[in-house]
Amino acid sequence: MLVVGAGPAGLATAAALGRAGIRALVLDRGARVGDSWRRHYDRLRLHTPRGRSELPGMPIPRRYGRWVPRDRMAHYLEEYAERHELEIVHNVEVARIDRAADAGPGPGSGVGSGSGSGGNGGGNGGPGWKVAATGGRVLDAHRVVVAAGSCHTPYVPDWPGRDVYRGELLHAAHYRNPAPYEGKDVLVVGAGNTGAEIAVDLADGGAKRVRLAVRTLPHIVRRPMAGWGAAAGRLLGGALPARTVDRLAARVSRLAVPDLGAYGLPRPASGLYTRAREGAVPIVDDGGLVAAVRERRVIPVPAVAALDAGGVTLADGERVEPDAVIAATGWRRGLEDVVGHLDVLDDLGRPRTRGWRSPEGAAGLHFVGYAAAVGGSLREIGAEAGMVAREAARSGG
Repeated sequence: MLVVGAGPAGLATAAALGRAGIRALVLDRGARVGDSWRRHYDRLRLHTPRGRSELPGMPIPRRYGRWVPRDRMAHYLEEYAERHELEIVHNVEVARIDRAADAGPGPGSGVGSGSGSGGNGGGNGGPGWKVAATGGRVLDAHRVVVAAGSCHTPYVPDWPGRDVYRGELLHAAHYRNPAPYEGKDVLVVGAGNTGAEIAVDLADGGAKRVRLAVRTLPHIVRRPMAGWGAAAGRLLGGALPARTVDRLAARVSRLAVPDLGAYGLPRPASGLYTRAREGAVPIVDDGGLVAAVRERRVIPVPAVAALDAGGVTLADGERVEPDAVIAATGWRRGLEDVVGHLDVLDDLGRPRTRGWRSPEGAAGLHFVGYAAAVGGSLREIGAEAGMVAREAARSGG
């Protein structure tokens, strides 16, 4: 089998396959395991506690702390790959995946994996899929697991006037720490976890003014509650209607997080659990954001409407002139060029099915790590990886 991506989803899947006796070859565009984590901002810590963030088959060491920092998570992934003796080929990016019956002859021979066709259309032990990658490689596989992650390509909205804006504009993917912004006026766009943490980081690091542009009001949960809150939401969500879970979550939130409406950040009207199931993850705050907003060190403002040569117009018509704009506006999965022609993605570029289920008409093609996980994405990854391994073993590889 081929696994695309050596992030947590790819590693967990390859390890699960190995435990099932199925050889997996992992292809990764990075130079070493954990590189995608090392490129994040310095302040980053996991938003789920250590015990709910480990991958199957290897706990995260207690010495890493309850809320694991960025570099230690990267090291954990390296250790995980070594412990499970995973076969990983680095500096290889997958360009396209085709059904073997549809693909023309490629410039090179493939690397097969698994045993038997696994009922995926290969027939007589032949490959079901051809995977074109950098360097002219064309690899054959009975099954392919796409696990390259949701944070593949930084996304900056095409705001009117963006092409003429002369100020500093960067995506949060390129932000590391507040040192370059000391004494500066900074507008952070996007009130997700990344935007909130960068805004607090800037305020703590000496920025003169920090505004946080908010398009959709976020739910805020305190970090100590995040672990059991996610677990409770997952359990209750399977037994109670979403509306009931939303009401319970709202009561807990009111006890833990003060109302920030007077500071420009009121509680959202929609429920936390309902929003999380749709992929809108709440802000997990260690107290820094709430304090910074109440102390006016981080100032919530409306969303960005347009840019011009020297400034930014907000949705309420106010014009501001920050020294820098940091767009914490999310990522794109980057799957369209790879599998878009197979009709396996929805209108938002998300896989139509995940885990052990293959999309209709694409037997033997799996997606791991793309679910909107109420209980934490790393926990969900482990469950999906196990499903894929069991399905592959049941089907013969």
